[in-house]
Amino acid sequence: MGEKPDTDQDAGATPVALELDRLLAAGGRSGLGGRASLNAGAAVFVRLKALGVDYVFTNSGTDFPPIIEGLAQAEASGVALPQALIMPHEHAAMGMAHGYTLATGKAQAVMLHTNVGLANGAIGAINAATDQIPMFLMSGRTPVTEKDRFGARTVPIGWGQEMRDQSALVREACKWDYELRFPEQVADLLDRANAIANSTPKGPVYLSLPREVLCEPCPADRLARPPGMAPTIAAPDPDLIAGAAALIANAKRPVIFAQRGAGSADGFAALSKFAEDWAIPVCHWWAVALAVASDHPAQVGSDPEPWLSEADVILVIDALAPWSPDVHQPHPDAKIVQLGPDPLFSRVPVRNFRSDISIATETTAGIAALAAAMEPQLADNRMQIDARRVKLNERIGDIRAGHRAAAEAGPMMTKAYVSRCLSDAISGLDATVLSELGCPLDQLDLKTHGSWRQEPHSGGLGWSFPCAMGMQLADRERLIIATMGDGSYIFSNPVACHQVAEALELPVLLLVLNNQGYGAVSHSVLGMYPDGHAAKTNRVPLTGLRPSPDFTKVAAASRAYALPVDKAEDLPGALRAAIRRIRERKRLVLMEIAIA
Repeated sequence: MGEKPDTDQDAGATPVALELDRLLAAGGRSGLGGRASLNAGAAVFVRLKALGVDYVFTNSGTDFPPIIEGLAQAEASGVALPQALIMPHEHAAMGMAHGYTLATGKAQAVMLHTNVGLANGAIGAINAATDQIPMFLMSGRTPVTEKDRFGARTVPIGWGQEMRDQSALVREACKWDYELRFPEQVADLLDRANAIANSTPKGPVYLSLPREVLCEPCPADRLARPPGMAPTIAAPDPDLIAGAAALIANAKRPVIFAQRGAGSADGFAALSKFAEDWAIPVCHWWAVALAVASDHPAQVGSDPEPWLSEADVILVIDALAPWSPDVHQPHPDAKIVQLGPDPLFSRVPVRNFRSDISIATETTAGIAALAAAMEPQLADNRMQIDARRVKLNERIGDIRAGHRAAAEAGPMMTKAYVSRCLSDAISGLDATVLSELGCPLDQLDLKTHGSWRQEPHSGGLGWSFPCAMGMQLADRERLIIATMGDGSYIFSNPVACHQVAEALELPVLLLVLNNQGYGAVSHSVLGMYPDGHAAKTNRVPLTGLRPSPDFTKVAAASRAYALPVDKAEDLPGALRAAIRRIRERKRLVLMEIAIA
C-alpha cells in the first residue's frame, strides 16, 4: 500500500503538482499557509502548461516585469512551462496562434502589452472569432495605484495607458472576458477560460492582467492539478438528424454547401463518401477550408448556380454565408437544413438565411450521424441516385473545362494561372495552401483535409503570412504555402513576420501576387457600379498601390531567399526551384509574381 499524503491538501494533487511543490520548496517557501509559491505572473504560465498550451506568443511591455521575473524564477526551479516566443508585433502573435491551432486543434495563448498592444491584436481576435479558433488572449493592465504598492506606476505611460474598460477593445470578438483580481484566482480563471474557449462553438477568450496582482505570490499547489471544468461539446439531436435524413433521402435535386470544411480528417472522409454514395453536388462558394477533394466526383467548384436555384433540399454545412442573397436565390419551395457548431451563427447580428432544420453539433459528428441515418435508405433510392449521377458527371466535365480555360497563360499572368502552376508544383507533396486574396481554389488540385485555408470572412488582412508560420511551427516537415495579394502582404507587418521566420527557422513559401493595388476593393466597386464613373477610368480611385515597393528586398533584409517572377513561362520552374530550396536549406522563400 502507498503512503498517505502528508496533509489533506495533498490528497487531490497530481504527481506533477507534487513535483512542482517540491521544486519550489527547494528554493524557499512563501509563507502562504506553508505552501510553496510563484508570483502570479509565472503562475499563469504554469497553469497554461497544465492545460495543454505549448506556446505563449508574447509582445512585452512595461507591465511585464513580474511576468519576466516569474518566468526566470520558474525556469531556475525546473518548472515545466509553455515556450514563450518573442513577437515583434502583435499581429504576428495573433496570426501564429491562429495557424498553430488550425494545424493541431489545440488552443494556444497570446500575451500582449496593456491597451495599446491589445488594440494591435484586436484584428487577430476578430479573425479568430470568425474562424471559431479557441485562444487564450491576455494583456497586461496598467497599474491602478500610483504609489505605496509593489507594482504601482513607475513610468508616465502608466497614466497614458489607463482605460475605463480595456476589455471593450476585444469584447465583441471574445466568448468571455474578465480581469484577474487576486493571485489565488489564476488556476480557476484559466480553467474557466479554457472550458469556454473550447466549448461548441469554439472561440477566443480574454483575461486582463493588472501589474500589481501579477507581482503578488500565488500558491503553487493548485497550478498543476487537472482542469476543474470541462468544455461543453454539442452532439447532434437524433430527432433533428432523422428529419434531415428523410428530407435529403427523398430529394430529387439535393445540394450541399460546405464553406468551412468538414471539421476533421474523419469528417472529410465521411462527407466524401456520403456525397459520392448519394451523388449530391458539393459547392465550395467562398470556402475558407476544403470539404471534399478537388477531384471528387461530386465537387462542383465555387459557383452556386445552377445548383442552388434548382435544388429541392439544401444541406448547409458550417457556412457563415453559404451564398450571396443579393445575387443567388434558392428555389422558394426548397427545404434548407443548416448543420454545424453554431448553425445560426448567433454572434452575427444580421444573418437571415432560412433554416427549416437547425442542427447544432460539432461538424464531424453531425456529418457522421446524418450519413448513418441515411445509409439504410440507399438501396431504395438507387435508381434516382444513378440518374442524378449521370447528370452530375455531365455538368462537372464542363465546369472543370472552364476552370482549365481560365488558367491558360496570357500576355499577363492571372491568379488562376498562378494557382494552376502552384498546383502542378506541389502535386504529390504533403502541403497546405493558404490564400488571402491569392491563389483561387478552383484551379488547385488538393485531396486532403487541411490542405486549403482561405482568410476568415471577417477580412482582417495580413492573416496568411503569420498563420502560415504558426502552421509551420506545428509541423516542421509539411510544406506551408501562403499566397496573398500585395496589399495583404503589406498588412501582415512583413518586417516583423520575416524577423520571426528567421529567428524560429520557419521555411514557409510566400507567393505575393502583385497587381499594384487593392484588387478586392476595385472588384467590389465595379460589381456595384459596373457602368459608373469609376468603371470608365483607367485607375479606380483609392485602390492603387503605385509605386509598388520591391518586396523581395523586404524579405532579403531577413536573409530570406527572394526572387521576382514577371514572365508566365518562368513561373513553373521558379516554383519547383523554390520548393527544392525550402526542402534542402530550410529557409523561407518569397516569390513576387506580377499579375494583371
